[in-house]
Amino acid sequence: MIRYALGCDAGHEFEGWFSASGDFDDQAERGLLACPVCESRAVRKQIMAPALAGSTRREADENPAAKRAVMMEVMGRVRAHVQANFDYVGDTFAKEARAIHEGLAEERGIYGEATPTEVKALVADGVPVAPLPPEPPKKTEVN
Repeated sequence: MIRYALGCDAGHEFEGWFSASGDFDDQAERGLLACPVCESRAVRKQIMAPALAGSTRREADENPAAKRAVMMEVMGRVRAHVQANFDYVGDTFAKEARAIHEGLAEERGIYGEATPTEVKALVADGVPVAPLPPEPPKKTEVN
């Protein structure tokens, strides 16, 4: 997997993971990439510094609770976007993803369920798949 630092035209920064270096360009051309914060389709790669051994992050500048809250919100938006715009195929996900990859079914975004064995086979065969973020925890009121 390849990790790219990405950004949108609204200035949001995020990262994306791709199976191969050409996957970003392919997905961008097909309009499959969107900012997880504002859903802008104007997504671009950003310059990334290589990871160097011995480098450290400024942990004092980070607020773990705030970072977690933002991440949960972004994951919820990603999940909502997929559910609103992709076809739910249930437990036939692996079969349908393979058919789309092989050109035997209409090219479209899908989501559903697959066993770990099915996912491993899809990945081994070069079929692009990614887990759907979990549902955000239900907010409960405190009395």
